Amino acid sequence: MAEKTNDEKSSPVEQQRLEQEQIEDLGSIWRTRGKHAIHCLTVVGQVEGHVEAPQGQKTTKYEHVIPQLVAVQEDPGIEGLLVLLNTVGGDVEAGLALAELIASISKPSAAVVLGGGHSIGIPLAVSARRSFIVPTATMTIHPVRHSGMILGVPQTMRWFEQMQERITGFVAAHSGMTEKRYTELMLRTGELVMDVGTVLDGRKAVREKLIDQLGGISDALEWLYQEIEKG
Repeated sequence: MAEKTNDEKSSPVEQQRLEQEQIEDLGSIWRTRGKHAIHCLTVVGQVEGHVEAPQGQKTTKYEHVIPQLVAVQEDPGIEGLLVLLNTVGGDVEAGLALAELIASISKPSAAVVLGGGHSIGIPLAVSARRSFIVPTATMTIHPVRHSGMILGVPQTMRWFEQMQERITGFVAAHSGMTEKRYTELMLRTGELVMDVGTVLDGRKAVREKLIDQLGGISDALEWLYQEIEKG
């Protein structure tokens, strides 16, 4: 038997190093080593879009996530996508763009809300084919906000309305919640201090049909395996 080359001997170590770098740099695992190869994508902290977040904040950069989602779709070695969320929200357009990308992937996909799936994290949570949430997680539904200076003209207000309509329509199209009910929860007063909106815990999110079912990572992986084997 031919002796293995140095490259072949070191390949497992090199592979481990590359995987560790990907976890540290992108917060993702390229392929799990279970029964099926699943790409694990994490969305944590603030979804960062066109403007960099202040130093010291945990962020998920959309320019890092987009290539990963394209690779999930194109790589024949990846059989499914698992999205883990613990996010406060962030850039509306970037978050909605990522949600549209996840929704357009043809392979089985599942999302799990852990801790929080607030604001623009809601479209991301419902964008996968099947959504899960742990009982202690929360999701905050509120209108689109803007930080900074804006023009106080009717066109600006209409722009906010159009952005909100895009989010509401996406959520209604990818969950069991209607646009009317989402708007009701979004405009509710008396629940959030100095703000309008609603906070749903895991059980309420399922009861409102925003999220498909209660469950964690094992439930999501089990569902993914079943869908992959069906296909």
